[in-house]
Amino acid sequence: MSDQTTCNGDHQAHICMLASNDKFDEIKKLTKNPKYLCFNCGRAAESDKNLCNPMSLEK
Repeated sequence: MSDQTTCNGDHQAHICMLASNDKFDEIKKLTKNPKYLCFNCGRAAESDKNLCNPMSLEK
């Protein structure tokens, strides 16, 4: 299992940062068709680029 403190990529584009900045309209767009889940916070997103520590929901 992955290290739960890991953050990959541009953290400013991650859903956790968007939520802390009240960017909920942006989050709605990024989560319409989730394909990844974040090991850190449990949020889901269409792109792994929007999560700190993503894992694929597809096998």
